[in-house]
Amino acid sequence: MEGVPAISVPLRFAQQYREHLEAHGVLNPKLRMLKRSDGTVALPVQPDCLPGLDLTALRLSVGHETTCALTCIQAPEPSKKESMKSTSMALLDCVRRLLVSQGETWSEDLTGDVPRSWQRHGDLALLGGGCFSQEVWSRLGAALWLTVARVLGVNRLAQAGRVSSDGHRTPAVTMLLGEDSWVTHVDNKIRYQFDVTKCMFSAGNITEKLRIASFDCRGETVVDLYAGIGYFTLPYLVHSGAAHVHACEWNPHAVEALRRNLELNGVSDRCTIHQGDNRQLDLRNVADRVNLGLIPSSEQGWPVACRLLKRATGGILHIHQNVTSPLSHGEAEPAVGEKAAPQTRGCAEREAWRQWAEDTALRIAALLEEDCGTPWRTTIQHLNDVKSYAPHIHHIVLDLECRPC
Repeated sequence: MEGVPAISVPLRFAQQYREHLEAHGVLNPKLRMLKRSDGTVALPVQPDCLPGLDLTALRLSVGHETTCALTCIQAPEPSKKESMKSTSMALLDCVRRLLVSQGETWSEDLTGDVPRSWQRHGDLALLGGGCFSQEVWSRLGAALWLTVARVLGVNRLAQAGRVSSDGHRTPAVTMLLGEDSWVTHVDNKIRYQFDVTKCMFSAGNITEKLRIASFDCRGETVVDLYAGIGYFTLPYLVHSGAAHVHACEWNPHAVEALRRNLELNGVSDRCTIHQGDNRQLDLRNVADRVNLGLIPSSEQGWPVACRLLKRATGGILHIHQNVTSPLSHGEAEPAVGEKAAPQTRGCAEREAWRQWAEDTALRIAALLEEDCGTPWRTTIQHLNDVKSYAPHIHHIVLDLECRPC
């Protein structure tokens, strides 16, 4: 087989397959996955794992309704992590030479003060808050930021601080190079504009945005209860074909960005923005689908979501939650530098997700019956693992079908 071996899987199940292959040492972490026009994703795998690869067992381990096939990637690209690793080494070398050229003394403890990762939004790189903290860097002045920008291939630099507890999760971001803090970020052919000093961008939600993009929402009315700058609102409009989206958001800076993004992507005529607390939302009986994209928990929005569903036909709730899974019986917390056995860890986590989903389904059914006065049936359609926040804590999305009996 020419090229790099890969497993072709449906887009909406790519995250589950990726995590399974990664846990069993089959995924090739140095190469980037390839999204294809036919709605599949090619996940690169280690060539030496091919002889022992059982596609039937792989498919059953992820889900009976999924498919997978062996394929190849003809021109593989390095993964984001590998590309960043290479650039971070170049950055370390350049700032070391700059510091020495200015008559300063290099010490090894400065190595940990040079960033190894960053977020890139167009021509702006957003550095983390823990880098360039030692006093020696300030003596380099603007030369430091010009050097960093040149190595990273950007024109502007900013540095993140702690997120504000103002209820809007306003980031404390300082511009280091350049004055304009508005940026453009492109995900799956959708353009997002926002002010990095006023709004956060969650790059970790890309798998959920891709999954939403694969939905068929033609003719549907969708309500996005925590719209932000349009993370999920825009995929529903641009890719899923929703007839109309009601986007609810209380952060005025996010609303400003959301308006821009709707215009930028040419879908403003199919979206109504409701600015303010969604618990005060004056809408009922309108939604075929409600998105509750708030973590660590969207629980406060559950009663609102139930009121929004169409009374005659019901619909689907997409409920986000950070779910904590306890250690399984007999499992010890892994030592520093060690990982829990994938099989044991996976079973314990999935059992916790299933239990949370079943409890949530019962509570939503009770809320619907209380609001409507008649019984409703709630059915778990799908559980999606978006990302891990910490050991035993995962961002999960529950697709819950709700129908009047």
